[in-house]
Amino acid sequence: MDENVHIRPEAKRVFVRKMFDGIAGTYDLLNHLLSVGIDIVWRKRTVEGLGIQPGWLVLDLATGTGDLGFETAARHPGTRIIGADLSVPMMQVGRQKALRGNGGVCFVCGDAERLPFNDQTFDAICIGFGVRNFARLNVGLGEMCRVLRPEGKLAVLEFSKPRAVVLRTLYLFYFKNVLPLIGRIVSKDPGAYQYLYESVMLFPEGEEFEDRLEKSGFRNPRTIRLSLGIANLYLAERA
Repeated sequence: MDENVHIRPEAKRVFVRKMFDGIAGTYDLLNHLLSVGIDIVWRKRTVEGLGIQPGWLVLDLATGTGDLGFETAARHPGTRIIGADLSVPMMQVGRQKALRGNGGVCFVCGDAERLPFNDQTFDAICIGFGVRNFARLNVGLGEMCRVLRPEGKLAVLEFSKPRAVVLRTLYLFYFKNVLPLIGRIVSKDPGAYQYLYESVMLFPEGEEFEDRLEKSGFRNPRTIRLSLGIANLYLAERA
């Protein structure tokens, strides 16, 4: 495993921010290219899973370029949405997308482990492909619980590992060898997509992540496997 996955929390936070700052300009292109566009379907399922009601205030955490927030705004007009991320260049791309016709997302620079919001601020929180980047996972989950109102909804979309042997073998080969090569060519960052593979391998998925959610103050955690287990959608509520 790459040493960057094992470094101290503060060093990992800096590493992740700099990495996303560096690939901001090609992030959307690579996301759609490397997932063959299926990431769009996954985001739709994530928004559906929240069961958003009119007038809710929603936090799109680790918003990046805002795709999950924009999807929420498109499906639920009038919903107030805040997108928070450590990477300013990523959010700048999101603001440019908003000027081209997307809208409904207010971007705020914020660390998932030190969210700049009051207790019980949000009715729902969504996060797509960002939770595995937390420097301290339990701290980040605790912060999400803090800013969510009682019985507020949580939806976490994250990469997983398929269970079927053949698919798992092909998937891991693609993730470990093909994806980093394409990412290196397009983004010019030799480490970003190698880190993606390593962070997915280390992430506590399935029942282990559900256990983390319960210990952080959430209830009724459940896992929905997407695309034969390539990604997982985790749903829960604040206790």
